[in-house]
Amino acid sequence: MRLDRSLGVQLHPTSLPGGRLGPEAYAFVDWLAAAGARWWQVLPLNPPDEHGSPYASPSAFAAWNGLLADPDAPVAPSELSAFRERERVWADDWASFAGADAPADQVRFEREWGALRAYAASRDVRIIGDVPIYVAAGGCDHLAHPDLFVSLDEAVSGAPPDDLNELGQLWGNPLYDWDAMERTAYRWWIDRFRRVLGIVDRFRVDHFRGFAAYWRVPAGAESARQGRWSPGPGVRLFRAAEAELGRLPVIAEDLGVITPDVHALRDELGYPGMAVMIWAYGGTPDNPHRRENHREHQVVYTSTHDTDTLAGVFGDDAWRVLEQALASRCSLAIVPAQDVLALGSEARMNRPGTLVGNWQWRLEPGELTTAQARRLHAAADASGRT
Repeated sequence: MRLDRSLGVQLHPTSLPGGRLGPEAYAFVDWLAAAGARWWQVLPLNPPDEHGSPYASPSAFAAWNGLLADPDAPVAPSELSAFRERERVWADDWASFAGADAPADQVRFEREWGALRAYAASRDVRIIGDVPIYVAAGGCDHLAHPDLFVSLDEAVSGAPPDDLNELGQLWGNPLYDWDAMERTAYRWWIDRFRRVLGIVDRFRVDHFRGFAAYWRVPAGAESARQGRWSPGPGVRLFRAAEAELGRLPVIAEDLGVITPDVHALRDELGYPGMAVMIWAYGGTPDNPHRRENHREHQVVYTSTHDTDTLAGVFGDDAWRVLEQALASRCSLAIVPAQDVLALGSEARMNRPGTLVGNWQWRLEPGELTTAQARRLHAAADASGRT
């Protein structure tokens, strides 16, 4: 699925002024349309963990009831039974895990999100979602399908040491037993992708490199330095999903310690990867983030939810870097709302490796103005993205 030349803005619903769906979400869609943006990118819509992270959710399928504008809206028995039948591959597991009232919240979410998504489409705005590679230890998916995961007593997930983390990152999620997944013809993943496609129009696959090879850390290790690479499922998982669901509208998050097999997998599948302007100035000549190395079938981000903001790195030059991102040959350019506002490091969404103070940034009411929409629209128009 090729990308048209276009502009998107990243803003998780928790960063709306009220932190949830409702009138402010519709107002943001109107602002996007006024800014010439055709994409709204969100972070995972699943329930967050105790630290607020949506990347370590207790469910890979359920949406978070904390996003609901009207959490007490009535749900008819017919709506509930229709939902449980339609989503039977996971709905009963979620009810057993989260409580008997949990399916009603999913009906409420589908009602609110479906109306918002339809309104966005009427304004020519589509939604980009985000699919974390791993699930939470002890979460619904882990407990419901223990046969699909490596025992926590054997190994856990992580990332190897790199320039930003000399000890690597010890995430601690359960690893997939890819042999067991293959014996089921990747049914769990196919069901997961189907669920995502019912909620968003395109989706980023987080830590895409883990499907080529993943970092396996022995249980009880003091740091991720003690891990090693193990082969992932490669193209087989995605081909199995596409045989049933059609071409997947994936954006491959190909960041981190990237080896040639990751790029080979991305290109064989035809998925666009990512370039990030935070890292575009410096490094070796083959630095993939440098503008001269950008590819048309690629998504350029000014910054991401895991990095500092543009202004936090470039100060007063932040808008100039934003304009350079829009001028990139990459078909799609994504600008976090913090970079539209030229906010500094205080507006970061997440600092990897830390547990407190993350996932809390929120817009002030009226902070995204008509003047800012006009400015972003002019920059997008000048770079052929409107």
